Amino acid sequence: MYNKSAKDPVVAAVTAGLGAGAVACFSVSQGQNIIVAFGVTIFATTVALIVDRLFFN
Repeated sequence: MYNKSAKDPVVAAVTAGLGAGAVACFSVSQGQNIIVAFGVTIFATTVALIVDRLFFN
């Protein structure tokens, strides 16, 4: 009755990183510091992975 999800965490990390990275690239093009953009990308990817693990597994 209960099917354990077979999601690959690497695929989830790459997908979340690409989405956050696209926003960070736009922010850098508008003048944001690249280190801040990199930090935001890492934070957003980490939060997305935690939410994916807690709520969608």
